Amino acid sequence: MKVVYFLVAFLALASSIAFAYDPSPLQDFCVAVNENNGVFVNGEFCKDPKLVKAEDFFTHVEPGNTSNKLGSKVTPVTVTEIAGLNTLGISLVRIDYAPKGLNPPHTHPRGTEILIVVEGTLNVGFVASNQNNNTLFTKVLNKGDVFVFPIGLIHFQLNVGNVNAIAIAGLSSQNPGVITIANALFGSTPLISSDVLTKAFQVNNIVIQNLEKQFL
Repeated sequence: MKVVYFLVAFLALASSIAFAYDPSPLQDFCVAVNENNGVFVNGEFCKDPKLVKAEDFFTHVEPGNTSNKLGSKVTPVTVTEIAGLNTLGISLVRIDYAPKGLNPPHTHPRGTEILIVVEGTLNVGFVASNQNNNTLFTKVLNKGDVFVFPIGLIHFQLNVGNVNAIAIAGLSSQNPGVITIANALFGSTPLISSDVLTKAFQVNNIVIQNLEKQFL
């Protein structure tokens, strides 16, 4: 009987792992195509395999323009940029940082992120969920250092150096999504009620209005 319970528990765990991320493909590839006369898989229609080309699996990434308020630029390479990523369950981003540039607190609802520093020095971190007391895990990374941000958790990177920095991050989804926390709270469409935000942050309405002006 113990063996049966162990087997059931193992299968349940394996099943939960199998369905926690993008489903595994059942074919060599399923290149996304913007038409509805193919097979619909993972939110995209598949191109006829006979029409697939090498270019469907290729793109080129230029350095990002960091001339903005945050001093950073995230350049994604998801299924939107490489149609051949459809059903493959991976994507990546290149992140460029000006000196003191910030990739602000955000979360990926559908993917874990693993980041490697290519150039520069970054202060990175993520915050655990409420059940883990919102513990902050943070580390200063130098060239060649690698850090993991678990799926769904709020995380950030700050260039603490006086020179430009570059990082490459892989994500465990063809379309991991991104929610930038400040934009979502203070720049939503329509705006979240000030009654909600003043109560949540325990501040007056003037503070909320000033924050919202930053994202109009």
